[in-house]
Amino acid sequence: MLTVIPNEEEMTALVGKSLYDVWGKLCAWIDERYEMDHLWDKGGKAWDYEYKYRRGGKTLCALYARKNCVGFMVILGKDERSKFEADRESYTKEVRKIYDEAQTYHDGKWLMFEPVDASLFDDFMRLLQIKRKPNRK
Repeated sequence: MLTVIPNEEEMTALVGKSLYDVWGKLCAWIDERYEMDHLWDKGGKAWDYEYKYRRGGKTLCALYARKNCVGFMVILGKDERSKFEADRESYTKEVRKIYDEAQTYHDGKWLMFEPVDASLFDDFMRLLQIKRKPNRK
């Protein structure tokens, strides 16, 4: 767990203004639909920060930040992968490509996106709905 959570200025300096806007919009989209705990942490080797959405011990998704880059990760378990694959043609080509190239681990397929705008947000929300139905109206 992080003891000091980065503020807006620090995040903007890290990822840049346009990507910080993407980060903010994505968080707002998720917050509108899901009531979740928000957990900040170090981002491991590849990222400076991790911002997880969790509830009841289960992670919905995580956002990541590093110099000039933001990441959005969703992990799909076995049943969730079946749901995605049953409907895969309705997703954008970019999302299908990330899915196909993603590493599959014992706990699921780790989908990491590096959004530069809001163009994939509809697909992101559909991926999250596979994991958990929204609990906000």
